[in-house]
Amino acid sequence: MSDIQYIDTPEKLEQLCQVIKREPWVTVDTEFLREKTYYPKFCLLQLATSSWVACVDPLALPGLDKLFAVLNSPDIIKVFHSCRQDQEIFYHLTGALLQPVFDTQVAAPLLGFQENPGYGMLVSGLLNINLTKAYTRTDWSIRPLSREQIEYAADDVIYLAKIYSIIMQKLTELGRVDWLEEDFSQLTDPRLYQSTPENAWLKIKGRQKLTGRQLSIIQALTAWRERTAQQENRPRNWLMRDDLLLNLAKLQPTSLPELSAVHGINERSVRRYGKQLCRLIEDARDRPPVKQDNDRRPFKKTPQQEAVLDVLNAIVRVRAEQNALNPAILATRKDLEKLLFGDPDCVLLHGWRFSMAGEELRDVLQGRLLLSLRSGEIDITRIPG
Repeated sequence: MSDIQYIDTPEKLEQLCQVIKREPWVTVDTEFLREKTYYPKFCLLQLATSSWVACVDPLALPGLDKLFAVLNSPDIIKVFHSCRQDQEIFYHLTGALLQPVFDTQVAAPLLGFQENPGYGMLVSGLLNINLTKAYTRTDWSIRPLSREQIEYAADDVIYLAKIYSIIMQKLTELGRVDWLEEDFSQLTDPRLYQSTPENAWLKIKGRQKLTGRQLSIIQALTAWRERTAQQENRPRNWLMRDDLLLNLAKLQPTSLPELSAVHGINERSVRRYGKQLCRLIEDARDRPPVKQDNDRRPFKKTPQQEAVLDVLNAIVRVRAEQNALNPAILATRKDLEKLLFGDPDCVLLHGWRFSMAGEELRDVLQGRLLLSLRSGEIDITRIPG
């Protein structure tokens, strides 16, 4: 591996772009800050292949349009580990997502790793290297960056390049590369990175206990908080924490004295947002709430349904063993419940899980496959016609 290129001038960036154009794939990682803002502050972009590594300084450059134009080539695979935060930065910065992508966190479970394995786990498991955490909480916006900081940041894409090569070799040997196509395609869906204020209430824990006016109020308050956080570029919890919003929904204050008396609210928030909050609460009390997200599973399953789940689980265990996977990675009992009760968002109906077991489980439920025991093992046979 050659020395780390530090890209902080337009001339160096142009040279890097010419190099990237010739590559079939490149590993990608970012360093950013988000503790004090709603949107992440982009501080460093790391790129590498098996032969070079570069750290691009977005704070020193007038723009990265040329670089993103090159990276967005459909002929270059962008390799990430857990790409969503990185892609969110690119989406808000450019209005587009890098694609096509390969995410090692998504791919690794097909090789026997646990669901959503951490980067350090893959580096340790595949390269027998323990990563340092010396700069985990560093402020990446401060310049100049030390040599140690740059090396720390570069290590992420250097090792990622090695991991990618190993994972691709193993997936190719197992014939599983194509299984990941749908999973990776979902990671480039813009809807995944759009924060809709009207849907913010769905992330509030405890909303299921609210009814009627309370639910309508929490919907109004969370939408207001999301919009305000975006407009002011501040963390949403800096405005108001979830537990305070729940208290407001339950107590329903419509005047400043009533609002000030609510436990947990500070004087600054009352002065700055008080009148607006009271109006929101008063208006929300007079309209019906948006329909609560429905749980498709019955509250209590029948003995027959439990028995069916046991059968499905048996198939999962067989297929997991055949593919050297932990059965819980292939499907949990909750996943099987979603499949049984027709939830289209069930993970077994999408991606590699559908190829490995989901299609077969669906056919069992639809009576197209017959289960039997043969020599003490489960035998699955397609019913003629």
